[in-house]
Amino acid sequence: MSYLQTLLCACVAAYGLHVVEEFVFDWQCWARQVLHLPARWEDFYVTNCLVIVIGAVAVAIAPVWPGVALGFPGLMLINGAFMHVLPFLLGRGKFSPGLITSVLLFFPLGIATIKAAPLTPAVLVTGFVVGAVLLATPIGFIVLKHKFSYFDQAR
Repeated sequence: MSYLQTLLCACVAAYGLHVVEEFVFDWQCWARQVLHLPARWEDFYVTNCLVIVIGAVAVAIAPVWPGVALGFPGLMLINGAFMHVLPFLLGRGKFSPGLITSVLLFFPLGIATIKAAPLTPAVLVTGFVVGAVLLATPIGFIVLKHKFSYFDQAR
C-alpha cells in the first residue's frame, strides 16, 4: 500500500469520526435550522454510508486515478470549509455539528493527502471537482425532492 493510500485510509477513518460527531450533536436539527436543508435522518444515514464506500474506493483507485481518488480529501476540505467552518463564522459562533473533526482532522489530513499525491494541475482540479460533486449531489437530491412534488414518492 502506498503512502497516498495509507493517508486515504486515515481520511476514511476521520470521516467515520466526523459522522459520529454530527450524529451525537444532532446534525439534522442544525441543518434544518441553520442551512434550511429539509434533511431527515434517513438522508444522513444513506449519504454517509455512501461516503464511506466512496472513501474505500478512493483507496483502491489511487494508484491508477489519483485525481479521482483525491475527490475524497477534496470532499473533506470542501465539506469542512463550507458546511461547518463558514456557517460557524456566519452564525456568530453557533456550533456546527462536525466542526471539531473538520478542524482537527479534515483539514490536516486532507491537505497531507493531497500533498502525498502525484500532483499536476489536472490532478488537483479533478480532485476538487469530484469532491464538490460528491458534496453537492445528495444536497441537490434533497432540495429537488423538497421543492418539486414530482420527485417525492409520498405525495
